[in-house]
Amino acid sequence: MGWCACFDGGNKQRRREEDKLASAEVRARAAEAAQRRQEEFDKSAAGRAARAQMQAMNKQSPATNKGEPVLKWSMG
Repeated sequence: MGWCACFDGGNKQRRREEDKLASAEVRARAAEAAQRRQEEFDKSAAGRAARAQMQAMNKQSPATNKGEPVLKWSMG
């Protein structure tokens, strides 16, 4: 005979909650792995060189507009 739809509702809800928990766990693990990779990169020679290059670029590019609009409009 046929099943009543009300009997399956609990299973679907529980399955959705389990999927949400599993997704959250996977996201947390991915974030931890990304953090470890970033820390390892920062400690590496390439990471130190990239940081030094960014600092050098920031020192070389002075703020030319100092809060003024880039394009100034004048009517004549």
